[in-house]
Amino acid sequence: MNKETKMLYLRYALVVFGIVFLFGIYALMELWPSGWRWEPSQYKYEQMIMGVYATLGVFLILASRNPLANVSLIWFTIWSSVVHATIMLLQVFGDPKEYPHLFGDIPALYIVAIVLGYLV
Repeated sequence: MNKETKMLYLRYALVVFGIVFLFGIYALMELWPSGWRWEPSQYKYEQMIMGVYATLGVFLILASRNPLANVSLIWFTIWSSVVHATIMLLQVFGDPKEYPHLFGDIPALYIVAIVLGYLV
């Protein structure tokens, strides 16, 4: 894939992931709680994490205008997604009732990291 095509796809990926972070996290927690909420449900934590991801989503959308000027934000998104997913992965193995996360938020965060890492 040439550099111009990768940059175009990176811009699209930033918008898509930005929208998902802005609106999708909350929707997924409501529609698929077993794959996106930790039990017992912790409302205050959920509000905090949704606020952080919504803010990140806004900045990813803004970064799509000029990805190369925002490469630090993109790398933060990549590495924070890897760290978050890995911590959750390790926690899942300590609590079998959380196994549905292996098919929900954990792979979703790894996908964000892999796609952005490849395109940036």
